[in-house]
Amino acid sequence: MSYTHEHTLRVRYAETDQMGVVYYGNYFIYFEIGRVEFCRAVGLHYEQMEKQTECFLTVAEAGCRYRRPLTYDTRFRVRTTLETFRKTFLSFRYEVLPSEGGTRLARGWTKHIVTGPDGLPRRIPEPYAGLLKGAV
Repeated sequence: MSYTHEHTLRVRYAETDQMGVVYYGNYFIYFEIGRVEFCRAVGLHYEQMEKQTECFLTVAEAGCRYRRPLTYDTRFRVRTTLETFRKTFLSFRYEVLPSEGGTRLARGWTKHIVTGPDGLPRRIPEPYAGLLKGAV
């Protein structure tokens, strides 16, 4: 079974539109927060990996299905799961949920290619590959 990580956030005023509803593009920021915290929880620290290996998790595709609005000052959880891991490719799944149970508010996905500073694909080196492999 895949490892799943949950991170709790609160909607800030700056993330909402005139009606107090979260602007749709901010969900991708929430997904990034979820992904970074997921990686941190399995022992992979982005900044350290980038500096030591010059490998970057480049977003190649992203999407979101919105079901119910998030509004100002609402606490919510981002549930992140690593769906696929190959040496040069990763895909994550996200669910945005109320902080205390309830119906899913949104679900999303991102697909990443591991690249070097030149933008070309490369294999993610050990020990980072092992950390991710253990989370699928």
